[in-house]
Amino acid sequence: MARGARAIEQVRLLPCRLPQAEAVAADSVRAFGRHVHEQFGVGCIVRGSQQSASGRGPVQAQAGDVITVNPGEVHDGHPLDDAGRAWCMLYLSPDWVNAQAAELSEGRHVHWEFSLPMAREPGLAQAFAGLFADLTGPADAVAGLAGEEALCLLLGCLGGHRLPSLPGAVPAGVQRARQLLDDSPEAALSLATLAREAGLSRFHFLRAFSRATGLTPHAYQMQRRLGLARRMMAAGLPLADTAAASGFADQSHLSRLFLRCYGLTPGRYRRACLPAHRAA
Repeated sequence: MARGARAIEQVRLLPCRLPQAEAVAADSVRAFGRHVHEQFGVGCIVRGSQQSASGRGPVQAQAGDVITVNPGEVHDGHPLDDAGRAWCMLYLSPDWVNAQAAELSEGRHVHWEFSLPMAREPGLAQAFAGLFADLTGPADAVAGLAGEEALCLLLGCLGGHRLPSLPGAVPAGVQRARQLLDDSPEAALSLATLAREAGLSRFHFLRAFSRATGLTPHAYQMQRRLGLARRMMAAGLPLADTAAASGFADQSHLSRLFLRCYGLTPGRYRRACLPAHRAA
């Protein structure tokens, strides 16, 4: 670590009273590699600044900026100086978000996304800070309803657009191969198997898949395995069993990749989830 760098390196999963959300608070100098989340993410930079690549263009965010990520969007992130940065995030269930979008569209099936990866509006940052504090602070009899209302209003203010689904945005052959990885991320699928499903040579499939998803087939598979592992750990499955069931060579392989992508170890993530699991 360079002189002047902060010693803090902390990513915490906080108790959240909204069942459809996970709350994360972080203060880190870590550079996160390219990865994806299965949920929608909305948050705010609390201190410092960072630069990241997203599926909606490059982003340079500073304290007070609201940041967003869509499910499956490939992104990374690194601080702009040795002091690192601090941020808070809410990761929201896609089913819940899409249900809100359907209500706004009078029941029509829509594809909802955040349109911008970053918003620099003080009012939004203040609204998010209040919402985050309400959802993660001391228990309050009305916090559940108030939090859900505030979150709906925040999503509306962020200008997420509702679009008709676009079949054909990904080539059909690539989509078939991707579906194999989505359906069975733990399976030991070869490049030849995936290319055959897509109807392409291995070389052309590799290029087409990377162009369509932003990740190589192997990197995509690892992200899907991490998503599966997160769900298993949140349900209380032991780490060794989780690693084996989600397709990792061993627990240490899962731990290394999990820490690299999310900034906390699988053990810490599982322990943070256990109280909610016991209460369910």
